[in-house]
Amino acid sequence: MADIRAGRVVQGGSTITQQVARSLLLSRERTISRKIREAILAWQIDKALSKDEILNIYLNHIYLGAGAYGVESAARTYFGKHVWELTLPEAALIAGLTPAPSRFNPLKNPKLALKRRSYVLRRMAEEGYITWETARRADSTPLKLNPEDFSSNPLAGYFLQVVRKRLERMLGEHNLLIGGYRIYTSLDLSWTEKAWPKALKKLTEIPKRHRKKELPQLAVVCLENQSGAVRLLIGGRDYEESQFNRAVFARRQPGSAFKPFLWARALEDGLLFPDSLVVDEPVVFLGEEPDSLWRPRNFDHRYFGIISLRLALVESRNTVAVKIARALGISEVEETARMVGITATFPRNYSVALGTAGISPLELTRAYTVFPNGGKLVFPHFVETIYDREGREIYRLSVEPKQVLSEETAYVLTFFLKEVVREGTGRCARALGIPTGGKTGTTDRYQDAWFIGFTPRYTCGVWVGHDRPRSLGRLETGGRAACPVWLAVMQAVQHPVEDFQIPEGITFVPFKDHDPRGKPEEIWLPYPENRAPEIREVPPIRPRPGSPLRWLFWWR
Repeated sequence: MADIRAGRVVQGGSTITQQVARSLLLSRERTISRKIREAILAWQIDKALSKDEILNIYLNHIYLGAGAYGVESAARTYFGKHVWELTLPEAALIAGLTPAPSRFNPLKNPKLALKRRSYVLRRMAEEGYITWETARRADSTPLKLNPEDFSSNPLAGYFLQVVRKRLERMLGEHNLLIGGYRIYTSLDLSWTEKAWPKALKKLTEIPKRHRKKELPQLAVVCLENQSGAVRLLIGGRDYEESQFNRAVFARRQPGSAFKPFLWARALEDGLLFPDSLVVDEPVVFLGEEPDSLWRPRNFDHRYFGIISLRLALVESRNTVAVKIARALGISEVEETARMVGITATFPRNYSVALGTAGISPLELTRAYTVFPNGGKLVFPHFVETIYDREGREIYRLSVEPKQVLSEETAYVLTFFLKEVVREGTGRCARALGIPTGGKTGTTDRYQDAWFIGFTPRYTCGVWVGHDRPRSLGRLETGGRAACPVWLAVMQAVQHPVEDFQIPEGITFVPFKDHDPRGKPEEIWLPYPENRAPEIREVPPIRPRPGSPLRWLFWWR
């Protein structure tokens, strides 16, 4: 009545039944309408359940401090034992927490907790549940806490950070805390426990090479290709030191790790073919400033002239990447990125071909799964199943892949990226000993080092760099700084010996290629059967460095 007279909630007292109705069925807003609904629900609960059943629900869901919901959780939290193992003094202490669990928390306020325990024991004696002698003995018992550590494994900290946010959106923040859910995630903790120390060991080698003391940061994401399950996620060197999740929230330039998507779109559109020849030569474009020029250069400042499309990716030729981006158009490059799930803001110039847009490691790793997945894109997921307190399944992951590239294009890129590992910048990944594809990425002044690699089962991405961008050290490329970390992570889990599945629409044809040193190599090149190939040998033409070849591509 006091609430109604005041026109607002001024009193908070309520029965146990009302507290059950409030905590399990209603929000925690303090309004008169909610109090009315609470009273109606309490009346209905009283009609449907006995007092013992209501008390049982109450005791199993009430908050009792230190993150403990329910008496079993409180017994484990404060005394390291099950509720049925509690002594009288221990049970009385937990019973006394109910009015103000944070205030009477024995871990923080032992004196107040003991005072409250004395009150509970006295009331039990007054009501005849125990004798006064039993109450006095219990009251004189010293407080002996034996708290269990329910804190999450710090190695899973970055992963659980993301899971919590997603569960709050799915279930609601309040329901997540009191709902009694059993939640099964995609994390492979054994993989994390083995991989993290190995990754850190490789990370420490980077500053040692340059006689520096400060360790760079790292981010690692490993996805299961077909399901998109996030099996491993490392967002930094140490979760307790920094909770910023670089794997999910950092947006760094990927450098050459972006190039495979240009190759894929050019093949998909029929602009290029697996056996196309391109020209690696100096090129000049108008700059952003009036009367300025932009001259993209290769990492090694060399130009190979006419080379195969395969070799242009294996050797990561910047000039070829820029030419492909120019032929596609910036809008189509951005459309390709969106198609594979990349949401970055792209510069409106051809530097986009060299990976100048900031992308998170999670996004880039997910994008690479389209190659081993036969052109299908899956959404990365962290939660697989959820059960309510009654054991009923209320959520199960449903994987719905989206076809974004043809199977044939995806396989040709898989083949090319296997070649990057076999003889290109990703050679360190060969030590994994199973079929592997991947691509390195390095940004200006060696500020960011990347390696995104995949096997038939997993795709893992590694980024290494400093939070405030600065050089990792001279020649700390993706192949030198990031690929060894990737290898250490992948060697921490068992991999079945299997190769990538070849689509029915792919045929293999002989192709004689020349590497930049003039050594001919005959390979069997994958080719879509619906496009009749005109396979030929790449002529060993080697222009002098800096000579102005005029072709964009040497067309068939």
